[in-house]
Amino acid sequence: MNNGKIRLNTEWLCDCGGCHVALVDLHDKILNVLEAVEIQKCPVLTDVKEYPEADIGILTGSIRTEHDRHAALEMRKKCKKIIALGTCAVYGGLHGAGLAHSREEIMDTVYRRTPTTKTDFIPDAGVTGLEKIVTPVDEIIDVDLYLPGCPPHAHYIFEALTDLIEDREIKTRQETVCSGCRRIMKKTDISAIRNNNDSALDDEVCFLSQGHICLGSVTLDRCLAPCPNHGIMCTGCAGPTMQILTEPTHDIRTEVSDRMSRLTKIDAADIRKHMEKSAKTHYAYAMATKMIGNKPTFLIRKWIAEVEDQR
Repeated sequence: MNNGKIRLNTEWLCDCGGCHVALVDLHDKILNVLEAVEIQKCPVLTDVKEYPEADIGILTGSIRTEHDRHAALEMRKKCKKIIALGTCAVYGGLHGAGLAHSREEIMDTVYRRTPTTKTDFIPDAGVTGLEKIVTPVDEIIDVDLYLPGCPPHAHYIFEALTDLIEDREIKTRQETVCSGCRRIMKKTDISAIRNNNDSALDDEVCFLSQGHICLGSVTLDRCLAPCPNHGIMCTGCAGPTMQILTEPTHDIRTEVSDRMSRLTKIDAADIRKHMEKSAKTHYAYAMATKMIGNKPTFLIRKWIAEVEDQR
């Protein structure tokens, strides 16, 4: 510590930057944090290039480039405790969907086959090399605290930082997004999967009961359920529950299809097939983690091939 304050480093890897912005969303509570913390390195606040010794290090984003890997390793060397903040750091995040394609396919599509691209070459200078896969932080370094979310709600960020600063036992909760949703699950006569614009939604009834795909029941609550409570189906941005991650034969589509089939007259197999056709959407946030990618039930390339064969 320096002058009685906790030394804090943050680093921004492959992500959109929203998790760093979420730190500011603490609003007045950030004053409590700043009273106890000395920010040494933070890409959006400081111009510090090196990695100072620190008590806490916050890493946002996943490992996608050589720079990301170097930064993560340096943070681990210099920080006593590392927080993987946000779904990208914990599970790989949205850009983990790139694992459904090879690095060469992605580069060719972005630089050679995009309608707005004027050139016919792939740049190889000015940026560090793109690695073959998207990798969650804990596959490269040891992580002391996981805080998923896209971004995590300010409530959970403040709670975690306060526990670390005051050296208290970290609180861990396993509730799903459904636990914070005000909608009611009930059995209905719905017999077909609906799209968002197919029908007027009942604001009181669970989306699954109405035939709409919602991932709230398979997603860890790190958001306080704002989407379903405001008429938007959960897309799973905080990542899967521990049940999904730890059960070899359970995954997002198997759990959702089972629950939805019990609440409606839609066959579970039809729901699974529907979700497979848009698997890159439903699995986007977490497919980069081996806990999802290595499941025998996860066959992303097969599902994509089947969709493309039907075109």
